[in-house]
Amino acid sequence: MRRMPKFDIAGHRKIWFLISLVLIIPGFICMGMRGFNFGIDFTGGTIMDLRFEQPVTLSDVRASLAKYDLDGSTIQLAGAESGIESSENVMIRTVDLEENQRKEVMASLTQDVGPYTVLREEKVGATIGGELITNAVLALVISWALIILYVAYRFEWRFGVSAVLALVHDIIIVLAVFSLTQRQIDSSFIAALLTIVGYSINATIVIFDRIRENLNEPGGRKNLRDSVNMAVSETLTRSINTSLTTFITVLMLFLFGVSSIRDFTMPLMVGIVSGAWSSVMIAGPLWYDFVQLAEKRKEKAAAEQRAQQPKQKTKKKKS
Repeated sequence: MRRMPKFDIAGHRKIWFLISLVLIIPGFICMGMRGFNFGIDFTGGTIMDLRFEQPVTLSDVRASLAKYDLDGSTIQLAGAESGIESSENVMIRTVDLEENQRKEVMASLTQDVGPYTVLREEKVGATIGGELITNAVLALVISWALIILYVAYRFEWRFGVSAVLALVHDIIIVLAVFSLTQRQIDSSFIAALLTIVGYSINATIVIFDRIRENLNEPGGRKNLRDSVNMAVSETLTRSINTSLTTFITVLMLFLFGVSSIRDFTMPLMVGIVSGAWSSVMIAGPLWYDFVQLAEKRKEKAAAEQRAQQPKQKTKKKKS
């Protein structure tokens, strides 16, 4: 006897799609109007790695940089454990500075903060930043293409397309949040996006695998809606528990980690929430819509073929 699903996810799919569109459309508007706050990894800038003779604090360094309107620069206490408020090693990332500006800033640091030794000093050109954006987009597109090919091989092509559309949904949500909050985007953000793709597709594949199992049961293919709903119901607890425990872990890293860790964990937290939503509410119903559309096309083609048969018989009789 076939079990009945607890939730009609596929039946209410238009509601889930509408909720996602309510988030995505304003996100596109925000991205178009506000853009993104790209870090020097993308726009180019100056990196200074300094070792002071005495431990210094972030506020001391930032106060000195504020004289040159550089208080928005990224400042990291290198070599310090999480929670340490001062350190001898400091890495500063600023906008691109001319030689005379750089000398003035370094002289001000010596006067305001204390003497130091320059460990590293380099410029990141905007060309390198452009290449980073291109490589990031290329990495995402290649990963999506490989996912479609693999899922199409293991399942069917509609599963692959549905999975990738759910991933695109997650990436757009993350981009929209960063455009709205104007948090800085650097190379760690790209790593976070690829991590989100890997995490989200894992949860989606679990649901798709259960859908395939339900389809192989007696009567499974005759009632696709129940097969999708049953698959989501059977994996819902697992999806919630996995997402929640992962989110808590990443949240702890965000709260107690250093600034470089926060730059990585912030998009991860958004992606985990968005990925949990898309895996449960978007991917399966999308596949259901694709299958329904294919069946309607087959029925339409069959009806047209049946309509043509009497005409062909009439022509043969006349001839």
